[in-house]
Order: sequence, then C-alpha cells, then structure tokens
Amino acid sequence: MLLTSIQFPNLNITLNNLPKSVNLFGLDIAFYGMIIAFGMIMGIMIACHEAKITGQDPNDYLDFAIYAIILSVIGARIYYVIFSWDEYKGNLLSIINIRNGGLAIYGGVITAILTCFVYSKIKKMSFPKMCDTGILGLLLGQIIGRWGNFFNREAFGQVVSDSHRFAMRIFFDQNYERYQVPDSVAQGMEKMTGKTLEQLDYIQVQPTFLYESVWNLGLLCFLLVMKKRKKFDGEVILWYLMGYGLGRFIIEGYRSDQLIMPITGWPVSQALSAAVFVGATIIWLVIRLKCRKSENDKVVAES
Repeated sequence: MLLTSIQFPNLNITLNNLPKSVNLFGLDIAFYGMIIAFGMIMGIMIACHEAKITGQDPNDYLDFAIYAIILSVIGARIYYVIFSWDEYKGNLLSIINIRNGGLAIYGGVITAILTCFVYSKIKKMSFPKMCDTGILGLLLGQIIGRWGNFFNREAFGQVVSDSHRFAMRIFFDQNYERYQVPDSVAQGMEKMTGKTLEQLDYIQVQPTFLYESVWNLGLLCFLLVMKKRKKFDGEVILWYLMGYGLGRFIIEGYRSDQLIMPITGWPVSQALSAAVFVGATIIWLVIRLKCRKSENDKVVAES
C-alpha cells in the first residue's frame, strides 16, 4: 500500500498516490485551495442563474460575491483561530497561512449573511430575497468545498472498526505528520490495534466530510424543489438554516477535530447548530402562521 493512499476497504475503493497538492512551474498548489475556488465559482454561477430567473439583476450578485468571498474567508479563518488559539498564540504569523486548512464554515456563513445585510442596505435591495437567492450558491459551495477536506486529510470522524461500512483508512506520508492526528484518534487506534500511532502507517476513521457533503446535496435538492412554494421572502434561507443546523448537529457528534468552547467544554459547532436549528424553526413557524392568518383573513374578506 502506498503511503499516499486513501482506502475505503468495505466499499472496495482504493485511491493510490493521492497527493495534497500539484506542482506547477515549481510552485505547489494545494488541491484544497483549488477545490474551494471551484466551489466558489460554481456557487456564484447558481446564484446568478437564480437571480436571472427570479427577475433580479445577476450583476448585483456578481458584485456582492466579490465582497462576500473575501470577507467570508477572513471570517472563517477568524472563527477557527478564536477557538483554536493555543495553536496560534506562539506564532501569530501562522494565522495567515491557510494552505493546510483551518477555515470554519460557520464563520464564513455568519460573515456572508452580515455582508449580505450591509450590501442590501447600500444597494436598497430586499435582504430576505437576496438571502434566498444567494444561499443556493453558498450551499453548492459547501458541497464542493468539503472535498477539499478529503484531499487535506482533515475533518474526519472518530476511529471505527474494520466492519464499519464507510471506514476510511488514511495512510501516512511525509506530508501528513502524526502530530496532526487528534489525541482521541490516536488513542482509539491504539485501543483497536494494540499498537501506538508511531507503530502504524494509517488511521481508520469515519469520513464525516462525506456525510456532510451528501447531506448538503440532499438539502440543496430540497431547496430547489421547494423554493417555488415559498410563502414569503426569507423562507428559503430559513429552510437552509433548519436543514443545515440539524445535519451539522448530528454529524459534528462524530467529528474528531471539534472546536471546543472555553469553560463549558462543549463543541462549538454542535452547540451553534442546535441554536441555529431551534431559532430558525421558531422564526419559520411564527411567520408561516402569520401568512396563514393573512390568507384566511383575505378569504373571509372576499367572501
């Protein structure tokens, strides 16, 4: 087995010689960055397409994307650094190095929504309608972007047994040092195999990046079908927040590299996902009930 391999033994899938980057003209370009960039481009395209078919100006979304992408990457990095401060406090320059990952999607989502709010006010556009349009692009970007985690050998779950259907084996190479493996995974491998991490050339974990990508794909399909049935502007993004919040809450429980809240010891993304799901559900129910009451009042008035 090549040391740059990733294997799914129970799915009969083996990917040999799978590097983290490609060398072009003497410069190493990470697959992570290329995939994230591709996800951004595809996200912009679907958002502009949605704007066109809903009678909006796609150019407004192209302009918005420039600000949103730059600020969201910064927001995603800041979010990650805040909750991983021990990794960076001794070397502040490492904060700006994102070639090896270290972007938290929730930080990007929060920043994108705030950017959308400010942009909509400046352009005098409907903020809820912009959210409904742009969220389709953001979600597609998330679906694609998770595969950057795959090439980076990160965002994986806890150790699983050989019988686990989706067991993923990540083999070590010179670019994947053992210190990058979370303690919980190292301890899990030792318990399962009777060997220390130094004696092994692989780890066997859950592919949580895959779980989230597939969940988000299902969510995107749901939004594309249901967006024609929305009762009010802003309903699509509420469906997104409910669906993504629920899925992330479940999947985060399997992660081995969770960002932890100080003092409480709670996983940051899991706690936030629960709050997002509950908050979005309450808002959706309240507005839906108001819409139903308004429709009933209109029927009574016309009869």
